[in-house]
Amino acid sequence: MAAHVLRAPASPAGARVLPAPPVRTGRAAGYDPRVSAGEPPQSAGKRREALKRVYAQAQACSRCPELASTRNSVVFGAGNADADLMFVGEAPGKSEDEQGVPFVGQAGKLLEKLLGEIGITRTDVFIANTLKCRPPGNRDPQPIELENCRDYLDSQLQLIRPKVVCTLGNFATKLLREDKTGITRLHGQAELRTIGPRVVRLYPIFHPAAALYTPRMLQTLREDFMRLPELLAMPEPEQPEQIEVPEPEIEQQPEPQDAGARSGGGSSGVPAGDGPAESEADQLGLF
Repeated sequence: MAAHVLRAPASPAGARVLPAPPVRTGRAAGYDPRVSAGEPPQSAGKRREALKRVYAQAQACSRCPELASTRNSVVFGAGNADADLMFVGEAPGKSEDEQGVPFVGQAGKLLEKLLGEIGITRTDVFIANTLKCRPPGNRDPQPIELENCRDYLDSQLQLIRPKVVCTLGNFATKLLREDKTGITRLHGQAELRTIGPRVVRLYPIFHPAAALYTPRMLQTLREDFMRLPELLAMPEPEQPEQIEVPEPEIEQQPEPQDAGARSGGGSSGVPAGDGPAESEADQLGLF
């Protein structure tokens, strides 16, 4: 399915472009420092299949022993594999961990409502988190966990190729900008940033949950969402030459006997059987 792009008058963004960071190597247990050979797949279909392979790798990830032992699901992400717009939040919560899909609670419903007001549906975008597993007790992600998980986010950026990356809330904004400036000062201000393998228009906004707890924030969120069509109508940012990222590699592990438990049990509606990773990806509407 082609990504949804709304037509709107473009305006220049006066933000600077940061230089591409060097390729990171071997910083986590089980990490393979080999880089991908040449350019990533160009066609949407090939990129979709490559994304499904990364999804399958993430399902078996054990880089963070505490997270691997306490999670119900690896919440890889969901949405259009050829999306121009990608949302990045902090980490899965309880409902996300149970169902294996990001933003399935009240904050997710508000996100869908705000998208609908500008003519975009959830199936037009891709939604992910900086961390793919729920931290026990919803604690803050630890730095080593974010580092261990970063390759999956970089792979998503490389294969989905979004033009606009919308960070949801303080945590994701500070992490992806590599800066301590808070969301209150930055929200609604787009800038060109190099994130992993891609140059994107980074667009910080408040997390939808903020409007659930503080109703006056809803108007601020709505105003920031209203600028998204303008940003999506702009040309894709110029990309660095042949940016390559390491391919995530997970240690070979025996398949769990109860595949359904890993995906949130029966609540997700994911059938067991041959090719579980691929069928889960399709059934959960990930791609």
